[in-house]
Amino acid sequence: MTISFRRLPIAAAILAAGLSAASVQAAENIKFAVVGPTTGPVTQYGDMVREGVLTAVEVINAGGGINGSQIELVTIDDGCEPKQGPVAANRVVNDGIGFVIGHVCSGATIAAADVYDGEGVVMVTPSATAPALTDGKNYEFIFRTTGRDDQQGPAAARFIIDKIKPAKVAVLHDKQSYGQGIAAAVRQDLLAGGVEVSMFEGINAGDTDYSAVITKIRGSGADFVYYGGYHPELGLLMRQAAEQGLKARFMGPEGAGNPDINAIAGDAVEGMLLTLPSDFASNPRNADIVKAFEAKQRNAAGAFQMTAYTATQVIADAIKGANSTDPAKVAEYLHANSFDTPIGTVSWNKQGDLNEFDFQVFVWHKDGSQSAFE
Repeated sequence: MTISFRRLPIAAAILAAGLSAASVQAAENIKFAVVGPTTGPVTQYGDMVREGVLTAVEVINAGGGINGSQIELVTIDDGCEPKQGPVAANRVVNDGIGFVIGHVCSGATIAAADVYDGEGVVMVTPSATAPALTDGKNYEFIFRTTGRDDQQGPAAARFIIDKIKPAKVAVLHDKQSYGQGIAAAVRQDLLAGGVEVSMFEGINAGDTDYSAVITKIRGSGADFVYYGGYHPELGLLMRQAAEQGLKARFMGPEGAGNPDINAIAGDAVEGMLLTLPSDFASNPRNADIVKAFEAKQRNAAGAFQMTAYTATQVIADAIKGANSTDPAKVAEYLHANSFDTPIGTVSWNKQGDLNEFDFQVFVWHKDGSQSAFE
């Protein structure tokens, strides 16, 4: 049935005109999704990423947006759960969103990536480091703005070999994609460097009593412990090790670099070693970006804030460069170009991994601060 607009009541005509104008206005926005944990035990990592994304979106929109369009940000929770990765990804697809910053945790990112690549959605993760995300996948739409475990693991192992010179090392992990992957990389390089790995064992994430594994560490003769995983378990391991008199230094990856570890580990956190991305917030060239964070009472110096800012920026820059919001053209532009960002000049290899990324070793202190290892 055809309805003549001229025969609509005046109020209905005004309403129709208003809805039309609103629809046009909404169509002018470009939707980005930020996907990661807003619930669950590692929500803080999602908070770090969202702080970076929000700051970048605010800076880009205040500067006129992308080719005159504003970014509209949509937040989606995956709880850092692999089984929720595809669920969250399908929400992105069903909402017609073509660009994603996230996911945050490797397991959830790996689980979601097939959906995005199959549906032609550009995904840039600022924090998922597991090589399994990209290895052998031939993805066109999947990128990272962080390094891989097989870049971070060797950096940690080389540091242990050259600086710590331990007698024996116990390598633990949380049996998850991220933690087990990086622990395996550390073990491999330690063994290649002639260091004895006295035990390699997984623990159950979420447990509250690790006394049995601490007893095994002591029995193995290890004087140094590397843990692949997140801060809740590493904090408990360090606190309970101190309570049981285990004299061993602990080291972890960037996923353990969370201020909440201080409350869990207490004084035992002093001297913990971490591989982290370079301190991009202290770089003078990023002073204006740091001010944008501080203006909203956000911290630019965490593990993922600047990589998340960068992920947002490179998508925006690629849309501008391609002069298109077609994700296929944007992905093609990302693959073909390099970008000047807060973490330096970035470019990707064919499978979407950064050509270069620098991990450094920091010492964590019981007052919550961190310092470069001297």
